[in-house]
Amino acid sequence: MPSSHTVRARARERNSVLSRPEFLSLNQPLRSGGGPPESRGGARRPGPIKHQTSQPSEEPVEPIKLPEEDCMLLNPSFKGIAKNSLLAIDICLSKRMGVCAYTYSSCGGCRSMVSLMSFTGHGITWIIGTLLCLTRSNTLAGQEVLVNLLLALIVDVLTVAGVQRLVKRRGPWEMMPSLLDCVAMDLYSFPAAHASRAAMVSKFLLSHLVLAVPLRILLVLWAVLVGMSRVLLGKHHLTDMVCGFALGLLHFSLMETVWLSSSTCQTIISIGTFSWSPFF
Repeated sequence: MPSSHTVRARARERNSVLSRPEFLSLNQPLRSGGGPPESRGGARRPGPIKHQTSQPSEEPVEPIKLPEEDCMLLNPSFKGIAKNSLLAIDICLSKRMGVCAYTYSSCGGCRSMVSLMSFTGHGITWIIGTLLCLTRSNTLAGQEVLVNLLLALIVDVLTVAGVQRLVKRRGPWEMMPSLLDCVAMDLYSFPAAHASRAAMVSKFLLSHLVLAVPLRILLVLWAVLVGMSRVLLGKHHLTDMVCGFALGLLHFSLMETVWLSSSTCQTIISIGTFSWSPFF
């Protein structure tokens, strides 16, 4: 067994080691407050002074909703991927084809000619032209065709304006609608109103007028050029033009279903000219 002298020597040696400055913190009792340990001289080490300020009550912050085009789905479906890809291709091609959108565009010199072609398919142009022809027509068959054409034009303008208000799709280029577009309520991109009107009018005239083959070809070509002119001017996307053509053909089918007879057309003309009498 070790002697008592050896045990006391080991105890003194341990106390001398713990009294060194680097082991001084081991001899300090634990603080309940968890404050900083005191230094060798007994003074506290200077710490950062915390200013006690009254913090306002935390209110729940609503998450910021990002725009729909800035959101990304982590697991998109195949249908969503296909739809977004087709929309991206449509926007890219429409922007590339808008070569007459501005005067400084690549084909800006042809902008006036393309605008003139677009003007031939405007709703106000066709409604005023149909009314003028109706006042000059003297045959019952001609008046019947013109009255039904006038009603088809009005239905086309109102239907396209309603669909545009529901969809509210902007064109490929940020442009303000012209005065005639505001009058015809052609304020948005989808569907293309000029393409719908051109398709409906061309199909209507091909069905109810006897035309030679060259004129029939020119009429179809005119409808296609009117629709393309709006894409070249940067007003519509390609899908807007295609859907406009489809909507115009649908309007023609609708008017063929509810075709007004000659007597009904004469009654409408009499009411419009204030010469109608319910007793005769």
